[in-house]
Amino acid sequence: MKTFSMTHIGRRREMNQDYMYTSENAVGKLPNLFLVADGMGGHKAGEYASRFTVEKIVETIETSGQPEPVAAMKEAVEAANRGLLEEAGRDAAKAGMGTTVVAATVIGDHLHVANVGDSRLYLINHEAIRQITRDHSLVEEMVRLGEMDKADAKDHPDKNIITRAVGVVPEMSVNFFEVELKPGDTVLMCSDGLTNMIEDEEIKKIVLGQRDIVEKAEKLIDTANGNGGKDNITVVLIDPFTDEVKDRYRKVCLL
Repeated sequence: MKTFSMTHIGRRREMNQDYMYTSENAVGKLPNLFLVADGMGGHKAGEYASRFTVEKIVETIETSGQPEPVAAMKEAVEAANRGLLEEAGRDAAKAGMGTTVVAATVIGDHLHVANVGDSRLYLINHEAIRQITRDHSLVEEMVRLGEMDKADAKDHPDKNIITRAVGVVPEMSVNFFEVELKPGDTVLMCSDGLTNMIEDEEIKKIVLGQRDIVEKAEKLIDTANGNGGKDNITVVLIDPFTDEVKDRYRKVCLL
């Protein structure tokens, strides 16, 4: 396995409310763990929400001893949800905060995924780019109900309104997915600061067109910024079957 992660504040934001975590090594009973969260809320509350959620998920998985990936991720995301609600109840400045989260672990040749909100996980190979996660957003619900064409959803003024988030309501539903991996597959996890700036086919072209995983991440973020960089941008790339293992992490927050 080879991984690389990168986050950037973008060109319009004053702070980075995205937060990520990557570990190629075991976390609790899971053999690896990857997380992306995109916070929301004023006065640094969104930044707090994404960081708290990622850290609580990691802490819960580390201590739970739950070997089954869906059960482990469900327990951890629900613990983060409870924790955020409790914190918002104690601190009025954090009222209304919340965050998306997408979590993944690779076990053998299977990818196990959990998501809440509109941060995404894609599976990319020479045949296609496939969004594995489901956006919990107003426009996505309208598309599913046949009330809006998918092409129109991309530029809809309400595209950033999400219908589900961690830390908003006590009863929160998490979606889970399992995907079989094959040689040549690349996993991309990202916040909507990437996908709102780059079309899926262009993402595929960039990922397949660069020499190594570092260049792929850098090119994705550079392109998103070149197209406007309207939001924070976070990218986690995973090559599950690459023998070369590099523990490389890079966080870039340039104004």
